[in-house]
Amino acid sequence: MFTWLHKMGSPPVLYRFAERAAPWCKWAAFVLLAAGLVGGLVLSPPDYQQGDGFRIIYIHVPAAIMSLLVFGYMAVASATGLIWRLRMAHAVTAAAAPIGAAFTFLALVTGSLWGKPMWGTYWVWDARLTSELILLFIYLGYIAVVNAFPDQRTGDRAGAILALVGAVDIPIVHYSVQWWTTLHQGATLKLSGSSMATSMLWPLLTMMVAFLLYFCWLLSLRVRTEILHRERRATWVMRLAENGDS
Repeated sequence: MFTWLHKMGSPPVLYRFAERAAPWCKWAAFVLLAAGLVGGLVLSPPDYQQGDGFRIIYIHVPAAIMSLLVFGYMAVASATGLIWRLRMAHAVTAAAAPIGAAFTFLALVTGSLWGKPMWGTYWVWDARLTSELILLFIYLGYIAVVNAFPDQRTGDRAGAILALVGAVDIPIVHYSVQWWTTLHQGATLKLSGSSMATSMLWPLLTMMVAFLLYFCWLLSLRVRTEILHRERRATWVMRLAENGDS
């Protein structure tokens, strides 16, 4: 594990790894997205209480899960960069932040649209919604902090510290429904199983994997761009430019 981690700390190696991984993640994500959307929007039956309105779950739940997973990933990468001083760990974190922010924004928007017919309003200062909104602000704060310093290393360290501190919000978002009295429903999926019918469950699981692969594809694209920006004066990048390989 540590050997692989050290190897990925090399900018050219990480660049080529991302380049090779991108097409595999892309096509797998698109295939699963198509299957999940057809299963969720066409094949699954209406909910006995919410009717067809429940179908927004196939976008909302995967987006909400990814908002937490991406930030958890950023926190681990930030700790790796601080402890082992791996510059590429900070590059990966910076590349992931805008994607995670987009997932969080999507979760908030779809949650509001789902909340209107269920609660009678688009927004309430519910513990789950509020902590998710705070997570979006932390994402945006990280992006701002990393780009606020003229020295890249200083920005990386400041952003890494913010990511580690902000990771406290992850369990708050996850357990808010259990810790406080909220309007938000409990977890759809649990380790002990799910109350959803199989015809509704498999499209949701498919969409969750599709969103994960979609993140991996976007991350591989952004990582390559981030590496080229950070290593633009390196000899190997200049050779790529000369050969017309971007």
